[in-house]
Amino acid sequence: MWNRKEVKTRGKINFKKNYWKSVLVAFIAGLFATSTAVATRRTSSSEEASQAFQNILEDPNAVFYLAAIAGALSTVMIILKLVDLFLFNPLQVGCNRFFVVNQHVNAEVGEVAHAFRFNYLTTVLALFLKDLLIGLASLLFLIPGIILSFSYRLVPFILADDPTISATDAIKKSRTMMKGHKWRSFVYDLSFFGWYILAVFTLNIVGLLYVNPYKMNADAALYESIKAANGYAVEAPQPAEPQQF
Repeated sequence: MWNRKEVKTRGKINFKKNYWKSVLVAFIAGLFATSTAVATRRTSSSEEASQAFQNILEDPNAVFYLAAIAGALSTVMIILKLVDLFLFNPLQVGCNRFFVVNQHVNAEVGEVAHAFRFNYLTTVLALFLKDLLIGLASLLFLIPGIILSFSYRLVPFILADDPTISATDAIKKSRTMMKGHKWRSFVYDLSFFGWYILAVFTLNIVGLLYVNPYKMNADAALYESIKAANGYAVEAPQPAEPQQF
């Protein structure tokens, strides 16, 4: 069974040996992970929104305006989701690929583009199914959604590690590998809470230059520790042949 302290120590060592590239890739990962959420939350103040809504209701064409606004918002949300699906998710896998490779050798930033060169469509499908399953579980109750998110936690790492795996196999493999490791992984995540508080108080400077790249290297170390605990050989990942479109 893996040890949290050892995992974090490995992550820190591999982070420091390839410091600036780890910082850059962690920045890329954080940038794309939050961009969709930020875009969807950009609204006017509540007072301005209330006044605008009141003006619309007083207009005889209120129904038409409301339908137009709803249609525009729906279109924006669909576009953002498609960008997330076809661009940001593959980039997430590429960033994870960088940190998995970095566990063995000093990884190059070019690993970020890995999912676009190897098994791109499988990556898109696997992460779509992962998000769909977690979303459906979250609609029932919050707790099942959280539990399922930990069950499928390793999907991006599995895709980064094995470019030949299918989408459904990646999901099944993550669920199998995470059996008996979900609670320990949750506690592992909580152990970084103090670092996140420090990052907030330093306007995220500490987060950008230390906490985020450290955590992502440690996450890759955690993946390899869980992989080893499931009886899989731990070695530097090898790329498959690029897809032909």
